[in-house]
Amino acid sequence: MANITGTGTTFNLPNYAGQLYSSTPAETPFLNLIADKAVKTDNFQFATGVEYSHAAAAQPAITESDSLTAPNAISYVRSQNTNVTQIFQEKISLTYSKLSNSGRLSGVTGSLADTPENYELEFQTARALEKIARDVEYTFINGVYQLADSADTANKTRGIINACGTAVDAANAQLTSDIMNDALAKAYAAGATFSDTVLLCGASVKQQLTSIYAGQWGFSAPPTRNVGGVNIVQIETDFGVLSVMLSRFVPAGTIIGADISCIRPVEQDVPEKGSFFREPLSKTGAADEYQIFGQMGLDHGPMWKHFKITNIG
Repeated sequence: MANITGTGTTFNLPNYAGQLYSSTPAETPFLNLIADKAVKTDNFQFATGVEYSHAAAAQPAITESDSLTAPNAISYVRSQNTNVTQIFQEKISLTYSKLSNSGRLSGVTGSLADTPENYELEFQTARALEKIARDVEYTFINGVYQLADSADTANKTRGIINACGTAVDAANAQLTSDIMNDALAKAYAAGATFSDTVLLCGASVKQQLTSIYAGQWGFSAPPTRNVGGVNIVQIETDFGVLSVMLSRFVPAGTIIGADISCIRPVEQDVPEKGSFFREPLSKTGAADEYQIFGQMGLDHGPMWKHFKITNIG
């Protein structure tokens, strides 16, 4: 069933018997990949790195006479990019009547006498955390930057797709190795180091990647008589090895080349509570109410480390 808005009651949160399944996929591969590198901040605006650059390399032509006088000084000016944490918040509200009717089943008669007393609260909490995780995954990929300048303006963290310094437009063409090579070469020219680059993509683009790189080596026949198919999960390139990761929240027709070596979540603690926590709300009637609150943003590192290909046909 679909979710509902408002307080959970005996009648809008019916109990059922049987194995529990979710019709909404809850995996968060990008968040899982970087979660163990999370760091803390005490300011919603945080630095994603300090950068400087050199002039184009050139061969000096300094004579012995010239060397008697020191050249003009060069000073390297640093710059800093920033991102922000943003609020993720959910509310749980359950009536006393709902909590006291755990044995009332809908659809099948029977008893839930062995159901833990706080089952409904823990179930709703787990689902709220799943929703937050999905929202974080979506935001870390697609988020559009916004810096709050008042309490009425929301901070919005910049996602990795908008932190890509190199962008290649496929102009609605099918993905080819030439398009991939063009994006890699442009990213390399921009300074990308491909230290630990992961290609994030959706289903259609993943199938195109497998078709392109499996076809290059003639992987058309199954390796055995009873196993068929190919799944390309790593690509060897002139610039390094790229891993391939499926994500449901990457826009259709898009590949993101994210250098994971410089990407990490940034969490902002509430004193004596932590970064994500559940707490009871003030009681106004015959219902238990809680909120789940957290603040998190994406440290994507230097933008020139990442690239994207868009408008793949």
